[in-house]
Amino acid sequence: MLKISSLCEERLDIFLSEILKQSRSQVARLIKEDCIYINKKIENKIAKKIKQKDEISIVFPQIKEAKEIYEPDFDIEILYEDDDILVLNKAPNIVVHGASSVKEATLVDWLLHKGYALSNLNGEYRAGLVHRLDKGTSGAIVIAKNNQAHQLLAAQLLDKSMGRFYLALSDLPLKHEKMSNEKAIMRCPSNRLKKITTNHPNALAKSAKTDFVNLLSSGKYSLLAAKLYTGRTHQIRVHLADFNRYILGDELYGYKGKIKYNRIMLHAYLIYFIHPRTKELMFIKAPMFDDFYQILKENFTQGEIDEKTSLDYLKFCFGF
Repeated sequence: MLKISSLCEERLDIFLSEILKQSRSQVARLIKEDCIYINKKIENKIAKKIKQKDEISIVFPQIKEAKEIYEPDFDIEILYEDDDILVLNKAPNIVVHGASSVKEATLVDWLLHKGYALSNLNGEYRAGLVHRLDKGTSGAIVIAKNNQAHQLLAAQLLDKSMGRFYLALSDLPLKHEKMSNEKAIMRCPSNRLKKITTNHPNALAKSAKTDFVNLLSSGKYSLLAAKLYTGRTHQIRVHLADFNRYILGDELYGYKGKIKYNRIMLHAYLIYFIHPRTKELMFIKAPMFDDFYQILKENFTQGEIDEKTSLDYLKFCFGF
C-alpha cells in the first residue's frame, strides 16, 4: 500500500496521474477497481476534488501474466544492480512494456523471464518501471525492485532530483550554443502518433521543459545534448522540431535526409538520482551503441568525443 498526503486541491485522477506517472485512463481503472482510498474510505469518483492534507492510500493490484507471453530473444546490459534498483542500458528498437498493440517481447518480459522481483506500483505489464523510453530510443532506464524504492524514485521525478542527460545526432547544429523550449505538449489532432507544442497549456496540453546544448558539429552531423525537466512522450523530438532541427532517423518529426536509419539516433546517456536506501547521489552512464558511436568516430576525433561527452562537461553545460 502507498500513502500520499495531498499538497493541493485538484482532481483525484489528475493528481494520481502525476504521482504514478500513468495515463488518466489507467488511473481511472484503479479508482473503478476500488484500489483508491481517501482518508481510509474507498473513493470511486474519478473527478473527485481532493483537499489539502487528504490522505490518499493506494492498494495496488497484483501483477498478472499477460494473455500472450513472448519469450525475449535479446539480452540487456545491466549497468548497476542492488537489492532495491536495477539500471539497464536499453538497446534501440526494444519496446519497454506491453500493450494490446504490442506483439513482441518487451523489456518487462525480459525482466520477468530473468526472474527479477519487481515493484507492482504500476500494476500489470509495467512491473518495476519508474519511467520509460520510446522504442527507438536507447539508453539508461531505472527499474524498482520493491514498492518503497519505486515510491521514492517516483517522488524524485516530481521534485526534479532525478534527471537525464540525452545525446542526439542531428542534421544541423542549434542556431545558438544553448537553447531552451518550455512549450506545452499535446497530441496532434491530425496524427495520433505525433505530438505538437502549444503556447497555451490546458487540460489536453501538458507543461514541458527541455534544455539543449551544441556539443560537436562537422558540417554534416551535429551532436546535441538535451536535459529533461519533465518526461512527456516524444518530448525531446517535438521540442527540437520546434527549432527546425531533426534527429537522424526521426521521419515522424521531419527528418528528410537521404541516409535511412533503422532507429532514431537518440540516447539516454546519463541518469542521476538519489539512491532510495543509501541517499547517495548517483550518476550512471549508459555507453552508446555501435550504430550511434560509429557516426561520431567517422566525423570527430576521439579526444573531441571524450571531452564533450564527459560527465563534468555535461554538468557544466547544464549548470548542474
